[in-house]
Amino acid sequence: MIQATRPIVLTIAGLDPSGGAGIIADVRTFVHFGVRPAAAITSLTFQNSERVFGATHESADSLRAQILPIVEEGPIAAVKIGMLPTADLVLEIARLLTETDLPAPVVDPVLQSTSGYALMEKEAVEALVTELMPLARLLTPNIPEAETLTGLEIADEADMREASAMIRAMGAQAVLIKGGHLNNGPERYAIDLLDFEEDVKVLSSEWIESPPVRGTGCILSAAVAACLARGMNLEESVVAGKEFVAETIRDAAGLAQRVAGDSENTAER
Repeated sequence: MIQATRPIVLTIAGLDPSGGAGIIADVRTFVHFGVRPAAAITSLTFQNSERVFGATHESADSLRAQILPIVEEGPIAAVKIGMLPTADLVLEIARLLTETDLPAPVVDPVLQSTSGYALMEKEAVEALVTELMPLARLLTPNIPEAETLTGLEIADEADMREASAMIRAMGAQAVLIKGGHLNNGPERYAIDLLDFEEDVKVLSSEWIESPPVRGTGCILSAAVAACLARGMNLEESVVAGKEFVAETIRDAAGLAQRVAGDSENTAER
């Protein structure tokens, strides 16, 4: 048994070699929150900061072979699940959750990349809904993902409430719908909706103008899992995760401004 002073958090997700999303982003987030990272790869993607070029997926046997030694070596305090491209992988994760002491996971339903590349087969989405969603501690879809799962068109907070209720009815213990894709008019603000334990919380924050930041969904779900591992309740974990993502976006905005300023100074010289 590992004698670890820090709780172990396991990410089960795809590998983005460019480091912007997936397991690498998850591990960076775990380290920030002071937990010990462990990881199992579901898919090796071929991508850079602009788009996904392709992927090769692990088998169910390979995924099980990665996870079981980690489970046997020490207790896992929390689990975050990201890219599950095939139905076989979804079903294998569901089996592992029922056969082992793995805690109910935070599931980020990664359906497609920001550039539009499909990251989850249709059969995998169906298995997610029927087999994995009822085992999840929290599901964290963005607006397009929530629309795919429910068949609704989501344009405002009322639609988010309806979608979250539908997802809860599918078996999810809790759902966090991320509202970053909403157009909130000239005075823009970011709202997320947390539906859990017969309660609905609307979490509103300032809108941060920034270039597109990859991996924010990965970072948020990983942060929530890390905070759960550290003993926070679900709402506290979501709030802390949102704050960390906001910091990440502010850093990206600040970097873009500095780069633009350097370019202007160079042009002037």
